[in-house]
Amino acid sequence: MEVLAEPGLSAAARTLGRVQTAVTLANRPGFSVHEVTCPGGHAGWSPSEEHRQHRLVLIRRGRFRRSANGAEADLDRTTAYLAAPGEEERFAHPTGGDLCTSIEFSPELWGQLPIGTAVYVDARMEFTHRRLLIAASTGDADYATAEELLKLVGLAAGFTARSLATDDALAAAARDAILSDVPQAASLRSLADLLGVSPFRLSRVFSRRTGVSLTRYRNRVRVGRAMERLGDGETALADLAVELGFADQAHLTRTVRDHVGHTPVALRRLLTAAPRTSAAV
Repeated sequence: MEVLAEPGLSAAARTLGRVQTAVTLANRPGFSVHEVTCPGGHAGWSPSEEHRQHRLVLIRRGRFRRSANGAEADLDRTTAYLAAPGEEERFAHPTGGDLCTSIEFSPELWGQLPIGTAVYVDARMEFTHRRLLIAASTGDADYATAEELLKLVGLAAGFTARSLATDDALAAAARDAILSDVPQAASLRSLADLLGVSPFRLSRVFSRRTGVSLTRYRNRVRVGRAMERLGDGETALADLAVELGFADQAHLTRTVRDHVGHTPVALRRLLTAAPRTSAAV
């Protein structure tokens, strides 16, 4: 498979130390979908770089920081960001490298997406993202991939109304604790004690800054991990429920259905790509 410098990146930016590689998964006049890998390797800010395209970038693995238009954002698989041509961006990777899906749009399609520093990615949006990747693997860019991409655009447009204010240190610390599986994140009270605030203050600030409650955010992270395991073919649902901290398999099933609209069994079928019968286009 051909590996290229990141599409849409200016020639000057390609000479910077932060080298990205990209694989094109689908390419049509109105849009293109790319798998972008960044090795990380630096905790400080990279030099400024500039892209030529409108982009929606979703994180599939890892975490990093982005600075653009005077705003800084902490990004992980529960967030995405929207970028416009000409923005000067800088990135920092304090925890290592990352793997992202970068979707480039024509100006006409971009009209549905207001620019935001970061966008909350709920479990339904992650599910649609995963379905987009499966559709792109079939080589049917004109119908299957385009259909899933438009669903993703619609969800992103809806969530930009609740853009994250990532300069709030308390909300960011709570997110980090949940994503890192620190023991104190098992309950609201112990998480609040860890962060040195009252449970009431933590709950209020987190909901105001992210647009979702702490409970829903924690469940969203666990549902994302369940989707990853189910996409890999996991069949032992009772064991999976215990590993992810659910009370039992029924609790896992209820939570997954609430967040995604499908049961774990249905998700395993929907997120398992069919065997390839021909070379990718």
